[in-house]
Formats: sequence, C-alpha cells, structure tokens
Amino acid sequence: YNSTTQIQTKNNTDAQTRKIAIDFDNTHEAYKSKDNIELLRSLLVFKLCTFDLLVDKNKELMDLSKKVFGKRLFERLMKMTFYGQFVAGEDHNSIKPLIHKNQAFGVGSVLDYSVEEDLTQEEAEKKEMDSCVSEAEKESPGVDHREKKYKAHRQFGDRRGGVVSARTYFYADEAKCDAQMETFLNCIKASGGASVDGFSAVKMTALGRPQFLLQFSEVLVKWRRFFNLLAAQQGKSGMDALEQKLELEQLKVRIAWSNTQSRDVTEVKTIDLLDWNSLINDRTKISNLLVIPNVENGQLEPLLRKFTVEEEKQMKRMLQRVDVLAKHAVDNGVRLMVDAEQTYFQPAISRLTLEMQRIFNREKPIIFNTYQCYLKEAYDNVSVDVELSRREGWYFGAKLVRGAYMYQERSRAEEIGYEDPINPDYEATNRMYHKCLEFVLEEIDHNRKANVMVASHNEDTVKFTLGKMNEMGLSPTEKKVYFGQLLGMCDQISFPLGQAGFPVYKYVPYGPVNEVIPYLSRRALENRGFMKGSQRERSLLWKELKRRLLNGQILYKPVY
Repeated sequence: YNSTTQIQTKNNTDAQTRKIAIDFDNTHEAYKSKDNIELLRSLLVFKLCTFDLLVDKNKELMDLSKKVFGKRLFERLMKMTFYGQFVAGEDHNSIKPLIHKNQAFGVGSVLDYSVEEDLTQEEAEKKEMDSCVSEAEKESPGVDHREKKYKAHRQFGDRRGGVVSARTYFYADEAKCDAQMETFLNCIKASGGASVDGFSAVKMTALGRPQFLLQFSEVLVKWRRFFNLLAAQQGKSGMDALEQKLELEQLKVRIAWSNTQSRDVTEVKTIDLLDWNSLINDRTKISNLLVIPNVENGQLEPLLRKFTVEEEKQMKRMLQRVDVLAKHAVDNGVRLMVDAEQTYFQPAISRLTLEMQRIFNREKPIIFNTYQCYLKEAYDNVSVDVELSRREGWYFGAKLVRGAYMYQERSRAEEIGYEDPINPDYEATNRMYHKCLEFVLEEIDHNRKANVMVASHNEDTVKFTLGKMNEMGLSPTEKKVYFGQLLGMCDQISFPLGQAGFPVYKYVPYGPVNEVIPYLSRRALENRGFMKGSQRERSLLWKELKRRLLNGQILYKPVY
C-alpha cells in the first residue's frame, strides 16, 4: 500500500512539475496580447526611462509640453507614450476593453484609481502637520510624552519624497475622505463588473485623518514593548515573537482587570475592544482604546490627556468608511487589497486590517493585508498573523511586496533619531521576502485556508515560488498562490504565467491624464533604476518584433 501511494504521489508530482515549468524567454507567449505598435511604444518608453536628464526633469518637461502643445495635443502625446504604457484609461468604463483583453490572455486586474493632488511641497507639509497634530498637542506640546517616531515632523511632512510607485493622500477634511471612499466604491463596482475574482486596492490614509493612525500605532508598539519587558522579567525573553504576541492578546485583558479597583470597569475593558464590530459601533469611544501601560505603577494611562468630540468622530468615521468598503467588496465578489504605508502608520493599518479579516474572511479570503519585506520585522508580522488565522479559523490573505518607502524611511529614522526599520541591503530584503513567502507557502501546504499574492517583478522570486509549488504539489488551479505585476511592466513574467493557468494580476492604474501625472512622474523615476539594472525586457521586446517581421507579421493583431 505504501509503495503504491509513493508511486502515485511521485506520478502526481511529476505531472505537476511538467505542468508548471514556464519559459520566461518565450516572447511569443509573453507578447501575444500586444500588437506591433504597442511593442514599439514599450521600447520607446523604456529607452526614455534610461536617460537621467529626462527622468530627473520629467515633471518640468511635462509641464512645458502642456504649455507648448496645449491640453488636447499633450494628452494625445501622453496616451501614445507614458500614459498609454502604464495607465489603463480615464475612468472605469474606458478601462474595460484592456481588462477584458488581458483576461482573455489569462491575466486579471487589481484596479487602482491613481489620481493625486498636484500639491506644492509647502502645501503638502501644511496639510500633513494640520492633520497629524491633535488639539491637546497644539495646546500644550510635549506634555504627553509622545514618541518622536509617531509624531508628525514638518521636514518629512511631504510624504511623496523618496517614494517609489505608491500613491500619496493628504487629509483635507471629512468631505474629501467621503469623496475618496466613493471613488474606492466605484473602483470596487468596476472590479466586480469587469472581471471575475477581481481585486481592488485601498489606502487607509485616504479614508480619514492620519492622526488616529499615528496614535494607534504608538499605542500598539508601546503595548508590545511592555509585554517584552514583562516576558524578560518572567524569564521568557528568549520566547519567539509569535508566542510573545499571542500571549499579549490575553495579557491585555489580565492587566485591565487587575486595575478594576482604581478605574471604571467599562473603560478598563476597552483595551480588549479591538473587535471590529465594537470599533465601528457609535457607542464605543475610540479614545478609550488609546491607553498605554505605565511601566512604573502598572496602571493604564491615556496616550493623550484629552480628545475633542470632533477628533472622536473623525477616528470613528475612518473605521466606518473602511467597513463600508469591505461590505461592498463582499457584495460585489471583489477582494480588497489594503496597501501598506509608512512604518509610523503601519502598525495601526495592519492591526485594523487583521480585525477586518477576522470578520470578513470567515468563508473565503476577501481582505488582503500587505507585508513589506524590506522591514526587519516582516517575518515576525507574517508569522504572527498566520498563526492567529490558524487558531481562529479564518482565511489568511497576504500580498508580499519588497516596499515603496525605503529612502524616505531611512532618512527620517536617521534625522529624527530612531532605529532604521529597513533591512541593511537588497540581498537581506530578498532573503526576508523568500523567508516570508516560504512560511506562507508551507501554511498553504498544511492548511488550504492561507492565500498569498507574490507581488514582484523579480524573475528569480517568481521561479523560487514555482519551485516551491512544485515541491509541495501545489496546483495553480487551486488559486491559493497569485502573482502580481504593474501594468506596462514585466509582461514576460505575467503573460506566460497567465497562459499556464496561474492566477496572475496586473495592478491597473486609471484616471484622467492630467490627474495621474504625479503617479506617472514617479513611474518614470522607478523605471530608470529598473531599466538600467536590466536590459532583459527590452531585448525580449526586440526579439519578438524581429520574429514577427521575419514571419511577415507586420500587421500583427492579437486574436481573442
């Protein structure tokens, strides 16, 4: 019996190995969805991205072109070049043909409305300071002993600096947040209407005043630190992060109850009110959550001495907007990808996303958290969340990225004076990415409730994933492992994967030409490094063009 089982297993594995061997040099497969004009456009855009002067001055050159050519001609030029390469269209109707075409060739979409305000640096800094400093701090700065990492600093107020490819939102008022929520809702509806199993991307900083994310992040980090201190005192300092953080769940309740003699019981219990339904309930005071342990006397103390009524409402509204989006995602059969942001916001974003997963991922993976593998703590974060999902029985959903804020994070840590949260070099980040990925893949192997999107342009990482799937006998048809690349980049990875039956997705930005210029500006900056580091994509594009010309396919049109 055992030998028969082994033979069957071996045969299955052999079949699986054959099934998922993919040739990333096959240009016919990679570019069969593109006509020759599209290939030439890709070559032109990628070549332009290698000229330093053009890239460094791209914003000024675009502004000048707009003045010289006028709005209509400028927009036409952009659609023939950068906009046409990296952006799907102006609105959720005009992007449908591209989405349907990609889908016909096995590639899905993560819709991402990429409009940004074109603010000056001064305007961005003013908005950030206004929205990240509470009334209590304005009245008496320095009284509440806030940590400098989780406070706003004017010199880093413009969060667009040193960022690769991520959109940036600045808080104006609650009406603007409502408008941005409506945009995300339209995005979710478009994802549901345009494709099966679509994704939609959202950013927490678009949905409310970022002051709350800073404060909540600080509270979470201080609790973690307090528990580490207690663990050390109890001789548990060698305990790995996973067990420490899992014990933290119960520890909060115990500390809260030990203080019931000196404090109001309901207020003390709120430290355990990280239950999503409590968070969005109008009767719950969010400020009661923002309490930290005093190491000296073991009492719970508020992070800030007071919160205004308006601040309470703003915090609540942010959570309620996120809840509306999650419910619409469920109703439209769309999965929600919560983008990662800066490390001073991220503890709060990750924790709120986790609470949403506990509610909405009971039957299938709807909410996906994003893990930035350039962070030193990435593996700890992934392993804790996977373990919680396993113990509580919900579907774990992760997108693994390397990270978009490295330069900004490094300079902020150095200048303000806290530990650099980023891995020391690219190789360390690669090792971290593969370590996190391997952990999630093993969880999928043991428990089919975990899901991961490998969001990477790195061919070696994709090959590493395929190799691990081969070893584990993980079939692409199970749709547990997804792949993701940006629209207009790395088609030689996306389309062969799609043709072979893997769930693969393009991040599809869309929006009016003039309003996605800030996004395109950064895409040019990102592509400079990408295209200088590797000429592979250009050589493959040339190879396919030559192949078509030699075969007489001068007027090649995709058939689907």
